Amino acid sequence: MELNREHFRAIIFHNFRRGLSRQECFDELNSLYSDKAPSYSTVKNWYNEFNRGRCSIQDESRAGRPKSVVVPEKINAVRELIKQDRHVTYREIEASLDISMTSINKILHEHLSVKKICSRWIPHNLTNAQKKARVDWCKEMLEKYIQGTSKAVYNIYTGDESWIYAYEPETKQQSTVWVFQDEAKPTKVVRGRSTSKQMIACFFGINGHVATVALEQRRTVNSEWYTTICLPEVIGEIRKKQKNRRIILHHDNASSHTSTQTKAFLTERKIELMDWFGKLGKYLNIWLKALKEDCFEKLGEFSRRRASLIFVCPPATTEKNWKLKMEK
Repeated sequence: MELNREHFRAIIFHNFRRGLSRQECFDELNSLYSDKAPSYSTVKNWYNEFNRGRCSIQDESRAGRPKSVVVPEKINAVRELIKQDRHVTYREIEASLDISMTSINKILHEHLSVKKICSRWIPHNLTNAQKKARVDWCKEMLEKYIQGTSKAVYNIYTGDESWIYAYEPETKQQSTVWVFQDEAKPTKVVRGRSTSKQMIACFFGINGHVATVALEQRRTVNSEWYTTICLPEVIGEIRKKQKNRRIILHHDNASSHTSTQTKAFLTERKIELMDWFGKLGKYLNIWLKALKEDCFEKLGEFSRRRASLIFVCPPATTEKNWKLKMEK
């Protein structure tokens, strides 16, 4: 039979009770068990323990962390922390539950199957009815323009007005949240604007950006400005090379767009109107959002610099790909 540590401790205790000295006990063990016998320091330590009155040869329990903290209680605790705060960090979990980074990583990714991703920015939160109306509009436009293969799409131009604010948005790292495997990706409405702002109207077509018109002195958009300054500049840019070019205008139902003055102007210039819904101009909000705060250190410079800003639509976001957007 193979002897273990407790067997040797029992023999040492027996020799201690027999009255053998430490050296005599060690010599006897060494002669009987050779290299398997415990060392002299081990024999000496146990003699000291027995002299202090110890009778047990079992290992005493020691304080400290268990060998593994990845237990159901800890897993559930981490799950609750994430549900309470989707931005919770590794260090906050470590401080709250007193478990190592390695254990936290194992719980998060192997047991909870969560991952940290950035929230997608959206201009507005829509109701189910609004979402359905936009889907119906997209289907109607796909049918009308033959799934985007109609040549008429080259005559469609869309535009919208928007306030451009100077602000420092939350960084991607700051907006990351924990998401469980079966949850939808998060979104967030853009917030945190400052008082520095500039109103602009931006128009684009299938080949990209057409014109950007700034509304000076922070005034409100009205029919007068829209028909005497904004639209003439846009139409002039579109018909620069072809004076009688067909134009199908897509804009929303703002009062300045639906007024009698605007309708009369569009009729006079032979501009066709595209049915409004779904607002293709929503992509403007995404591009305009990309402007950095340094563009507005001096708002007066905006008009001079607007042509050199980012209003050049990459191919992936032009009207050629609206069909794909609508189908989604």
